[in-house]
Amino acid sequence: MAVPLGILGAMVSLMARQMDNNVYTQIGLILLIGLVCKNAILIVEFARERRQQGLSVSKAAIEAARLRFRPILMTAISFIFGTLPLLIATGAGAGSRQALGTAVFGGMVIATFLGVFFTPALYATVQGFSEWLGGLFGKKKQVALAATGETESAPGSDPAETETPKD
Repeated sequence: MAVPLGILGAMVSLMARQMDNNVYTQIGLILLIGLVCKNAILIVEFARERRQQGLSVSKAAIEAARLRFRPILMTAISFIFGTLPLLIATGAGAGSRQALGTAVFGGMVIATFLGVFFTPALYATVQGFSEWLGGLFGKKKQVALAATGETESAPGSDPAETETPKD
């Protein structure tokens, strides 16, 4: 869900420089998608670990964003500065380097600074909704089992397959 932020940044930067969407831009977008996903995965995985440790969804998301902010920022800023030579390229073949550099530079700037805020918020929203749905369907299943007098068995186990020990 963080990918649209990177693509938005790339498209805005391309429009600002009045450049077109060519094959070099599209290669830059693929690279950008990978980096944006990596940053989002860092936040979400850390939030999931914190959630499994018992924190609330919102506290887990906030703590993940706070603790992963510095590593994400260091990686992103070094990558952004690494693309500056592509952005300001001159000479033979400069058009291809500028197209690639513009897409990646603009996309990473926007995705980094917006993604640090939107990724935890999206995680909290999706995880909260998922848990709400799980609780809703879990209650319906328990009510249905109670009405029929059945008990819930372990997944994958068939009561008919179990053998009772004989004396």
